[in-house]
Amino acid sequence: MLTVSTVNVNGLRAAAKKGYLEWLAGTAAGVVCLQETRCEPDELAAELRDPEGWHAVHARSEIKGRNGVAILTRQAPEAVRIGFGETEFDHSGRYVEVDLPGLTVGSLYLPSGDVGTARQEEKERFMAAFLPYLVERREKGAAEGREVLVCGDWNIAHREIDLKAWKANRKNSGFLPEERAWMDRVFGEAGYVDVLRRLNPEGPGPYTWWSYRGRAFDNDAGWRIDYQAATPGLAERATTAVVERAPSYDTRWSDHAPLTITFDWPAF
Repeated sequence: MLTVSTVNVNGLRAAAKKGYLEWLAGTAAGVVCLQETRCEPDELAAELRDPEGWHAVHARSEIKGRNGVAILTRQAPEAVRIGFGETEFDHSGRYVEVDLPGLTVGSLYLPSGDVGTARQEEKERFMAAFLPYLVERREKGAAEGREVLVCGDWNIAHREIDLKAWKANRKNSGFLPEERAWMDRVFGEAGYVDVLRRLNPEGPGPYTWWSYRGRAFDNDAGWRIDYQAATPGLAERATTAVVERAPSYDTRWSDHAPLTITFDWPAF
């Protein structure tokens, strides 16, 4: 069995002070995808840069202290690719992928947006460029006999069951009609499967992100914006999907919780 976890750490060094390393030491995952690491890898302590027992790949942002993604694997990857061939984003710490036997895994941090600002325009440009890449990667994987799994913080709640206060957020970035339609395309014409929803189709939730403001966590007023998107052959072999929600507000080490999925697939 192969277990894959994905989590936005909201700053790797900050998470390490709150419990991330203890979580990593206890996980059964063979692959861990991280987003928003916000660090220069060469400035990290060894236990964060290259944890014992793991092969770590980091993709930093050219803007110091921003973004950043990483993938940790128990087995050394066969190949590593940073970015997805789009000049604007290839050095932004938004995407990294590795090849493992029969499987390509990507760690994605899709831009967050803000309606009416340059941040939303950046998000829209990223989405426009990334969708055809997803199609290309799936088609290439099929030609090579390889499944594809793209994990990460997609910064979009796909459906009404994916956030608690959906009525109040219909005009906000993260739940705009055009963003949700884009997710329809990811899980439609692009050929990927929302693995958690395949196993848990009804909802509401489970959510993966809760604002630090107010009592969002205590009231489970969250958003499901972290996904594992798989090609169908891999998705069909998913057996369990769990959001590792902290037991209490004060035990959180990020404003996100790990999404952990186990597949009937040879472990790495």
